[in-house]
Amino acid sequence: MESDSNNLEKPETPRNLEAEAHEEEEEGRDPESNSLRQPLLKRNRTLSSTPLALVGAKVSHIESLDYEINENDLFKHDWRSRSKVQVFQYVFLKWSLAFLVGLLTGLIATLINLAIENIAGYKLLAIVGFIEEGRYISGLVFFTGINFFLTLVAAVLCVCFAPTAAGPGIPEIKAYLNGIDTPNMFGATTLFVKIVGSIGAVAAGLDLGKEGPLVHIGSCIASLLGQGGPDNYRVNWRWLRYFNNDRDRRDIITCGSSSGVCAAFRAPVGGVLFALEEVATWWRSSLLWRTFFSTAVVVVVLRAFIEICNSGKCGLFGSGGLIMFDVSNVKVSYRAMDVIPVIIIGIIGGLLGSLYNHVLHKVLRLYNLINHKGKMHKLLLALAVSIFTSVCQYCLPFLAQCRACDPSFPEFCPTNDRAGNFKQFNCPDGYYNDLATLLLTTNDDAVRNIFSTNTSSEFHASSILIFFALYCILGLITFGIAVPSGLFLPIILMGSGYGRLLSIAMRSYTNLDQGLYAVLGAASLMAGSMRMTVSLCVIFLELTNNLLLLPITMIVLLIAKTVGDCFNPSIYEIILELKGLPFLDANPEPWMRNLTVGELADVKPPVVTLCGVEKVSRIVDVLRNTTHNAFPIVDQGVLVPGTVATGATELHGLILRAHLVQALKKKWFLPEKRRTEEWEVREKFNWVELAERELKIEQVPVTRQEMEMYVDLHPLTNTTPYTVVESMSVAKAMVLFRQVGLRHLIIVPKYQGAGVFPVVGILTRQDLRAYNILAAFPHLERPKVS
Repeated sequence: MESDSNNLEKPETPRNLEAEAHEEEEEGRDPESNSLRQPLLKRNRTLSSTPLALVGAKVSHIESLDYEINENDLFKHDWRSRSKVQVFQYVFLKWSLAFLVGLLTGLIATLINLAIENIAGYKLLAIVGFIEEGRYISGLVFFTGINFFLTLVAAVLCVCFAPTAAGPGIPEIKAYLNGIDTPNMFGATTLFVKIVGSIGAVAAGLDLGKEGPLVHIGSCIASLLGQGGPDNYRVNWRWLRYFNNDRDRRDIITCGSSSGVCAAFRAPVGGVLFALEEVATWWRSSLLWRTFFSTAVVVVVLRAFIEICNSGKCGLFGSGGLIMFDVSNVKVSYRAMDVIPVIIIGIIGGLLGSLYNHVLHKVLRLYNLINHKGKMHKLLLALAVSIFTSVCQYCLPFLAQCRACDPSFPEFCPTNDRAGNFKQFNCPDGYYNDLATLLLTTNDDAVRNIFSTNTSSEFHASSILIFFALYCILGLITFGIAVPSGLFLPIILMGSGYGRLLSIAMRSYTNLDQGLYAVLGAASLMAGSMRMTVSLCVIFLELTNNLLLLPITMIVLLIAKTVGDCFNPSIYEIILELKGLPFLDANPEPWMRNLTVGELADVKPPVVTLCGVEKVSRIVDVLRNTTHNAFPIVDQGVLVPGTVATGATELHGLILRAHLVQALKKKWFLPEKRRTEEWEVREKFNWVELAERELKIEQVPVTRQEMEMYVDLHPLTNTTPYTVVESMSVAKAMVLFRQVGLRHLIIVPKYQGAGVFPVVGILTRQDLRAYNILAAFPHLERPKVS
């Protein structure tokens, strides 16, 4: 297992020696805490930095990404030698990839929507035929069987071919943009399974949406374009070499995530703000322009296909199917007293959102235990949820009473079509079943129905209560099964249900439309669970196309988020914690200001350093016996420029493990110990090769004669690593680490002088996590008041 940190040794106090003797008897060890002078399994574990996380179907080793610019001699020469044409190629390629990400995301989103609408439409029309003939049992069997088959296809693809395609994918994208390399998240197989699995799962009527999967799909498209295609069939185009680094790939994946949100909601500005507020850790103005360009392309594609489909060339595709919901015809009029129910909606949304996060956390922990038992248990769990959902959606409408059609209804009533607000279901002519209108339809149509305006008498309170209770249950048991699933739709369905219930309860106190209550309820629950504000407000604003909704929407979102933050973190943060992904939060813990990075370094094993001109045997020994991914280069007896001092110690920089392996692979060996010239290294290496990360030390053969030779590491060393003085607080170091997007942070001593080693230690992502720090410093956490 590889890790990021170079560890420093803890002072050997009697208490530490007892702990070491005790832990040597334990079977489980942290292989990271290894010294070259001691066996791998006999090292005291003090500050844990084991990067393991649940990715897909199994626990995987997690690495950090190299977002920092590696300013070595090769990099500097490459930038000096780049012509204006090459600079133009680089800029042009970035904008071209942003265009292609938007184009392909829009096309795939259209394909997904058309497939879902048509599959679900023909399924529901067949159910209508069974019900009209009075064959209720046959209808139930057919409905359950079709949904069972669609769920089976989605689950088998996820379980057997791409486990990382299950779920929304947004937490993993957040982790990647935070600097965590989540394995197999953006491959071609994952993309294919995500597309087909989303179609099957949503068409099966499960309580999940395609919004989260669309974000993951956009990110997969961006990653594949940036690296030239799948791993086994990459296009070796000369221009694509500019993107052979983590830094540029991060930018293009950010464009993909914003394009996915735009494709789900047809909200270009909301997509950009979602990427800025929710998924991206690092941002700059040029990235803002490219993400906005990508979302603009998505909107153009969606609008073009809407025009085509409006002419009847898309089968059963209904109006507005390319977006989740559209309430642009809302006529908003409210008074000052209407602020009171709006505040109540926000408070309830925050309470319900935090409660939903808490219960879903427990459900996901239970599902993890079930899923660990094997693939068959995963499939059975998904199929059981599908059967339960189908039976509830088909049978519960029989509990509702038939309601007479009102001549004032704006739509045709009743209807036997797959869509519409007044489904006849099992009612006689002139009557409709309001619960069947909400349950026996596609999820998007259910949202549009419950969001419909001027329908104060359309839905009975008991039907809305059944709808709300059912989707509360389905929202908890559906998320976490082995199919692509999004959280937006379940939360919107639950929120719209309680919004309608609240409007019925407060009918005599307010003049707000019940459909508007449903919209505000959905917004409040999303803010209470996901803790989004600005992006969510803009998404709702773009969907409704009504600026009059802005003030009350802002109030609801702010109140709901504030109330939710009082109880637990957002649902995506909970998922990140469950998966074990080492995500660095924006705000450090308050107690981190009472701890210095020097004290943190004291509880780590000794740092492993290399000389600028190092012996091959020493490099091989270091690579084989440690798991560190970076090593400080320290030179002794250096002549200080401008002085007569000759015995100085120089911290030349930091060299990556991957570059050491490349040097061994290229046989960059010298028979004598000397510095090389600049032209020598350029003959052997180029900066594109240094971006490769796949090669392992075990794959590089080194002969006994080569072990006695030397390697000049100076040309490959990053001479400008980020450093902090040992007296800096951990809180300040963590803010720097996260905002700059670092992988390694060197700690230097506060006092410089003869006999003082220039490196105190190295901090990595794992070292700055609150959980790991408290394991070594438990006294920092304040005891809870009973």
